[in-house]
Amino acid sequence: MKFESTWNSVREHKVPKWFQDAKFGIYTHWGIYSVPAFGPNGSWYPYNMYREETPQYEYHIRNYGHPSKFGYKDFIPMFTGERFDPDKWADLFKNAGAKFAGPVGEHHDGFSMWNSRVNDWNAARMGPKKDVVGELEKSIKSQNMKFIVALHHAENWWFFPHWEKEYDTADPMYSGLYGPLHNLDLAEKMPEIKGKGLKYEQWPLQDKPTKEFLDKWLAKIYEVIDNYQPDMLWFDNGIDFIQEHYRREFLAYYYNMGKEWGKEVVVTYKSHELVPGSAVVDLELGRFNELTYHTWITDTTVDDGHGWGYLKNTKYKTATELIHYLIDNVSKNGLLLLNVGPKPNGEIPEEAVDILLEIGKWLKMNGEAIYGTTPWLTYGEGPHNITKSGEFNEDEKIRYTGEDIRFTSKDNNLYAICLGWPGKELTIKIVAEKFYESEIKSIKMLGVDKTLSWKMTKEDLKIQTPEKRPCDHAYVFKIERKHPF
Repeated sequence: MKFESTWNSVREHKVPKWFQDAKFGIYTHWGIYSVPAFGPNGSWYPYNMYREETPQYEYHIRNYGHPSKFGYKDFIPMFTGERFDPDKWADLFKNAGAKFAGPVGEHHDGFSMWNSRVNDWNAARMGPKKDVVGELEKSIKSQNMKFIVALHHAENWWFFPHWEKEYDTADPMYSGLYGPLHNLDLAEKMPEIKGKGLKYEQWPLQDKPTKEFLDKWLAKIYEVIDNYQPDMLWFDNGIDFIQEHYRREFLAYYYNMGKEWGKEVVVTYKSHELVPGSAVVDLELGRFNELTYHTWITDTTVDDGHGWGYLKNTKYKTATELIHYLIDNVSKNGLLLLNVGPKPNGEIPEEAVDILLEIGKWLKMNGEAIYGTTPWLTYGEGPHNITKSGEFNEDEKIRYTGEDIRFTSKDNNLYAICLGWPGKELTIKIVAEKFYESEIKSIKMLGVDKTLSWKMTKEDLKIQTPEKRPCDHAYVFKIERKHPF
């Protein structure tokens, strides 16, 4: 069956089994914005550097001069990537336990990270002078990981202040990077935005994207699909402003190409920017607070400042926090996509490397309870769970304990994952409600080479813990079932 450019047709596409089994992926925000490396939200530096009264504007003046004299394009020669090593990146991602990985192909800034014929402003011609997407494709696929490309370029239409005549963003010579000029009289129509720019929620007040912009937006997607055969395309906010026809077109094209290649592909999106069932929903910096009926994914970042790109002197999340994030997502039918921001020279910060390797160490011992699992009848039990559901709920910081348990299931095994050390004995209530005692064949802890003593009553299941902890961060009790009747 060939997919047609209709919602009825593209909804026939199924979420790939490899994706449902993979659970954990890594992507990289690496671009021109990694040169100034100043946040918050490093990948939005080009947006804020032209807006007065922002920290980025003040930082830019102190370090590079007024943005009318030194524009965003002038960072490109400083974006050298001389230590970019795609094999080293791929090896790190593999050792971190990721099953899929890849780069941001183009952010809102209009700079393509692949060898593009559609966009002259690209990393193969300028800056690193390397086909970053192409080199990573080869390295990541050689590690038997699935290859992902993230695309944010829909928001390029609104990203730069074309109406601010003193800036290079208003010069048609640079419209290939900053986007086609439009709304040049906006500052006169809306004096309050002079020097400040539109807020995100005001972007639709501008003219809608032209056919020229939409055609180029689609052509970039087709170029990535045709040249690099990604297993997964990830889309940021912004496609809500893309004419609906173009959204259906790229989905049908990509799904058909996947069939032609003989492999399963997947698309992710945010909010309701695609029709439910046509792709997988992504929650930026957030997750669901209950077990869901559909597969979903979180995108978050390894740093604690929501940098979305390399930031100097940033704080990082802990490995424990990210491992708990992954476990909680998987128990609720979700996945985790973790961002890393490399330096402008192509090195991945040492702090990020250490965290990724610590995640990989835990997954090497306990991955049996993560990869290839399905959710169980309930996501978990215990005193701690997020109260808000959806995007941008990471501000709800939770310190899990040994009483907090998350469940996954595979084959005849139920995995009870404790988000802290439970002490000498683990008590689980829900298993006693859902299981017959005769169903339990044995109970072990992953990383411990012996069976554990247990006792079940009508109220709960009690399991004796090992004398020594086999790992850090979280502990997996493997409950093997039998079928006695």
